[in-house]
Amino acid sequence: MKTKTLILFVALMGLIMTSCGKSDPIDTKATEAADDVALSESLYDDAFASLEIATVFAEVGKKSASILDSCPLITVNSPGQEFFPRNIVIDYGTGCTGLFDVERGGKILITLSGPRGTTGSERVLTFDNYYVNGAKVEGTYTIENLGPNSSQNAVFYVSLEGGKITFPDAKVITKEFSRQREYIQGYGTWSPWDDRCLITGTSSGTNLDGKAYSLTVTNPLEWTAACRFLIGGTIRFEVDGIEPFELDYGTGECDATATLSRGDESKEITLQYRHPKYRDNK
Repeated sequence: MKTKTLILFVALMGLIMTSCGKSDPIDTKATEAADDVALSESLYDDAFASLEIATVFAEVGKKSASILDSCPLITVNSPGQEFFPRNIVIDYGTGCTGLFDVERGGKILITLSGPRGTTGSERVLTFDNYYVNGAKVEGTYTIENLGPNSSQNAVFYVSLEGGKITFPDAKVITKEFSRQREYIQGYGTWSPWDDRCLITGTSSGTNLDGKAYSLTVTNPLEWTAACRFLIGGTIRFEVDGIEPFELDYGTGECDATATLSRGDESKEITLQYRHPKYRDNK
C-alpha cells in the first residue's frame, strides 16, 4: 500500500513539475492582443512617416506654400515674421488612397519650432478628424531633437499622449508611449526615404477588450520610411489575464509578417493597416 502511494505521489509531482515548466500555447487571446498592438504601431508609425516627409517639404519651401501630392494637399506657413515656427497641414479631405495603398481621411496638423536638425527643436503632431481605413486616430505626438549620441547618430525623444483608435462599432484601442529614435542611416540627406531608425522604450494602454497592457522593447525596433511596417526588433507583451509573450518583427526583411512566441511555442501573424476584426468593413 505504501509502495503504491509513493508511486502515485511521484507521478503527481512529475505532472506538476512538467506543467509548471511549460508555457501556455499561443492562444486566441494572445493573438488578438498582438493584432491590437501591431495595428496601433502601424498607424502611429505611418503618421510619423507623414511627419518626416512633410518636414522636408516645410524646411526647403517658402514662408507660405501649398502642394497637392498624389493624395493629400500639404500646406505650410509661418505665422510670424520669422521662418520658424512653421505650421503644416496635411489634408486628405474626405478620404483618398495614397502611400502604401492605404485610405486616409481628415487632417494631420504639425508645428515645427525650428529646423529638424537643431538640438532642442521640437515638432508636435495632432490629428483633426483623421481616419485610416475607417478607424479614427487621435493623440498628440511630440518629437524633440536630443542631439547626437556617443556614436554621433542623431537621437530624438518621441512621446505619444492620449493615443486612441476608434473603430466603426465604437470599440477602442488606447495607447501612450515614451521612446527614443536613433537614426542609423539617411539622417543627413534631404530624402526621407532612406531614413532608418532604431527605436527603444515602453508603451501602455488598453486593447479592444478593455484589458490593460504594457509593452517593453527588448530588442531595438527597426523602422525605415521605405517599408510599410517595422522590419526588426522585439516587443515583450504584458496583458491583464494573459501570460506574457513576445512579438518579433524579424531581422530586416521589408515584409508584412511578425512572429509571436512564448516559451517553445510560436505563431506567425500578418501585419496590416486594417484590424483583422474589421477586415470586411471597407
